[in-house]
Amino acid sequence: MSSPMNPGSPDPMAGRFPLTLVTGFLGSGKTTMLARMLTHPSMRNAAVVINEVGEIGIDHDLVSFSSENVSVLANGCICCTVRTDLQETLRELFGQRRAGAIPDFDRVMVETTGLADPAPVVQTLLSDTMLAAHFRLDGIITLVDAVNGGQQLEEFPQAVKQVALADRILLTKTDLAAPDDAASLERALQAINASAGVLRVQHGQVEPEQLTGLGLASTRLSAQALSFLGAALDAPGDQDDVEDKPLRPHLQDIRTMSLRFDEPFTWPAITGAMEMLTALRGPDMLRMKGILNVEGDPVVVQCVQHIFHPAVPLDRWPDENRQSRLVFIMRAVEPTVVEAVFNAAQALARNAR
Repeated sequence: MSSPMNPGSPDPMAGRFPLTLVTGFLGSGKTTMLARMLTHPSMRNAAVVINEVGEIGIDHDLVSFSSENVSVLANGCICCTVRTDLQETLRELFGQRRAGAIPDFDRVMVETTGLADPAPVVQTLLSDTMLAAHFRLDGIITLVDAVNGGQQLEEFPQAVKQVALADRILLTKTDLAAPDDAASLERALQAINASAGVLRVQHGQVEPEQLTGLGLASTRLSAQALSFLGAALDAPGDQDDVEDKPLRPHLQDIRTMSLRFDEPFTWPAITGAMEMLTALRGPDMLRMKGILNVEGDPVVVQCVQHIFHPAVPLDRWPDENRQSRLVFIMRAVEPTVVEAVFNAAQALARNAR
């Protein structure tokens, strides 16, 4: 986990294209939703990367330009199919934009396959120097079928992980599910990932604005800047230091926990804590995000499993609260284990002063 940039440096987020991952188990409705979004007026400056253009069923009357793997719709939305891998596709898409072969786009939405684990896709974005310089992860959207989602969560670990890593969850096909079953599934989704909002969607009808603006867009603080942290900022300070929300029996090993610390950390101490936690339980640390008080300065940290986003220092605190606040989604890890690691980091911070 690398040290953050100097708060006085140029905004490292500026100029990067927001990229949204759209994931969900087989039959969850990704194709239906994307087909509707392609022709939405607000998508005129977007590029949508899909698995197979034939599955979308684009009306050829709406296509103003088409090449081997790219179609430009009359509204300006760019539809691109994945070639050998996503990394090559995004590189090619950016190259075509720079060369003027396709219209300028200002954001990208990427569809993953139904069985895909979102974590390697995030790793691709962070580990590829060229992609990391031009794209930033704006959020992970997970679609869940209200009819079959409960069974999929019970039988397939991939389905659970897709929900655990989400920034927003879309509960689809609610018109086909019994109301009690849909309500029960929604509670299960919130238990897996308490910080991601759940939206009910029918026939793929959702406003693109509800799926964007979910990630950190700037080091310059604004009212929206830290909304993606959710419970990490909203949790009342007078609650227990560790909040544990276990799931129903068949998903008991997934836990959402929130930690808050009053004392500032030193950067070496917090780095040591995260490295220890990653080494011990990296694959089980499904997601972590929060804001840390590092020697008095606010620093946003995020990770997906062992993959850390670069730490981002903010230009100022969002309010008078100077607590460090972290939210974890963990698998088969007791809250006391995480608490002990960070308490040790706090002790190191005290001894270092």
